[in-house]
Amino acid sequence: MTYRFWAALLFLATMACCWLLGSWAGYRTLEKESLEEAFRYSQLVANELNRYRPIPELMAEHPLMESVLRKPSDELLVLQANEEMKKMAQIVGSSDVYLMDSTGFTIAANNYQRDDSFIGRIFDFRPYFQDAMRTGDTAIYFALGTTSDIRGLYFSHPVKSDRGRILGVIAVKVQVNDLESQWQRPVALNHAEMVVLDDEGISFLASRDEWLYRDFEPRTVSPKPNLRYPERALTPIDFVRLGRPLGVSDRSMLMRVEEHGIDQEYLSIRMPLPQLDWTLQVMIETQQVVWIRLQFLIAGFVIFLGCFLTWLYLRERYKREAELAQRGVVLERRVAERTADLESSNRKLLEEIRHREEAQTELKETQQELIQAAKLAVLGQMSAGLNHEMNQPLTAIQAYARNSRRFLERGESAMVDANLLEIGHLCDKMAELTRQFKVFARKSEGPPSSVDLRQPVDAALKIITAQESSEGVAIDWQRPDNPVMCHGDMIRIEQVLVNLIANAIQAVEGRDDPQILIDIREQDGWWQCRIRDNGPGLPANSEQVFEPFFTTKSMKQGLGLGLSISRQIVDALGGRLTGHNRSDDAGAEFIVTLSKRETAE
Repeated sequence: MTYRFWAALLFLATMACCWLLGSWAGYRTLEKESLEEAFRYSQLVANELNRYRPIPELMAEHPLMESVLRKPSDELLVLQANEEMKKMAQIVGSSDVYLMDSTGFTIAANNYQRDDSFIGRIFDFRPYFQDAMRTGDTAIYFALGTTSDIRGLYFSHPVKSDRGRILGVIAVKVQVNDLESQWQRPVALNHAEMVVLDDEGISFLASRDEWLYRDFEPRTVSPKPNLRYPERALTPIDFVRLGRPLGVSDRSMLMRVEEHGIDQEYLSIRMPLPQLDWTLQVMIETQQVVWIRLQFLIAGFVIFLGCFLTWLYLRERYKREAELAQRGVVLERRVAERTADLESSNRKLLEEIRHREEAQTELKETQQELIQAAKLAVLGQMSAGLNHEMNQPLTAIQAYARNSRRFLERGESAMVDANLLEIGHLCDKMAELTRQFKVFARKSEGPPSSVDLRQPVDAALKIITAQESSEGVAIDWQRPDNPVMCHGDMIRIEQVLVNLIANAIQAVEGRDDPQILIDIREQDGWWQCRIRDNGPGLPANSEQVFEPFFTTKSMKQGLGLGLSISRQIVDALGGRLTGHNRSDDAGAEFIVTLSKRETAE
């Protein structure tokens, strides 16, 4: 039995050595790939900088720039400068070219015809302006545009007179999207990510969108937002440094990054980029190291197995004659070993049975946990829906409160009293809305009754018109003269109409003549309330808009639950809610169909 002990010990030692060698080779391979990618990208950045660096200097030599700085009040001269800069921007492929005087006031720009033109703006606080004025040479700066909120590289150069006096500064902005688009991930088993950091460790270029404007430096306090990244949170990346693995240089570091509850291990390499205070950080996932380790383990196992089998062959050949004499003893020993194997197999079977029983118990527990998780998910969806539907009355209350303060300042107490009465009505409706959500949650709702369909439309318009977003929107409510009695519930129908009218108002934002048409018509014993707008219309698959959490709007405008909840409400009242584009392609149309009742109960 001694040789087995030494064989097992030698096997473990061989596997351990192969594991270490695999780690060493794997991390060196990753580091080599990282260095190659970092070098390639640093050259790409250097080429981009060298490409645009002489452009502002050449533009500054144009005689028109000096002339317009000397005569900024000459409109014809300024117009010629604007057109010239427009041609320059098209030639060099830059987004913006603009000319500032010695105070930072923008005199001419290539975007002079746009609403967000730089003309008339002062950029004396920008470092690229200050550096060009101070050094009298080309300056380079990276930042977000204060007007466009778009990332860009700013190249600036002073415009000088014949005597060398600085008259102003010409600046060229180049967007950096091409630098990100040219990042190519390696085509191995690993995946690489790239971030470019400024001197404070904040990422302004990244191969992953969620890593943009993030803090990659380990610190207790995040850096304060500055003029370079206005209104950016600069949230720190949640990572842990795991030390430097065997076989890599001082530039490499093993780190674990936690994103969305998932830990991912990377080999990180940092390299300074040329000409600027930027640092390139290349991060490659370490799965490839695992595969290299396995390859070394397999190779070590094959080598060990070959050596071990060779040793066994020689040993057995040496003892063959002695074993022939002791055949009987060997047979008895084999029988005993076989018996021991059978007993071991029986024990393993019993152990496997026990494990399977434990697995079945765990499966049942897991099923119960999944059921509980599903319940919690439903509760979460309902709470999100309640938040969505409560937001509109709350906005109306806020509008009434602001109006009341203005009426108080004017001494119009009657209007204040009317606004307070409306706020009270809205609070009652919010309480009723909360009660309706509780009823909706347990799939049991109050019995519908006869409702004059005009009343929920009137109430919904009161809520909508109290909001600032409805200003400038022409709402044409073709109110019938006679009661329109339908089978429904006042609060729930009003809830549906508020959501549909609010969606219509959001759809017509940006239109020159925003219009919304509301009418009621009778068709085959049903009442149809139609809300039509002149917005851009619905997607090709109009039924998709009724799916939960589907939305084409921003998070500030909604969660994508309104239409889904509205359809459930109308279905519960025995009606139908449909939506489609208008036949004249002038916008969208939503129709609430409810059964007709002749008289109110």
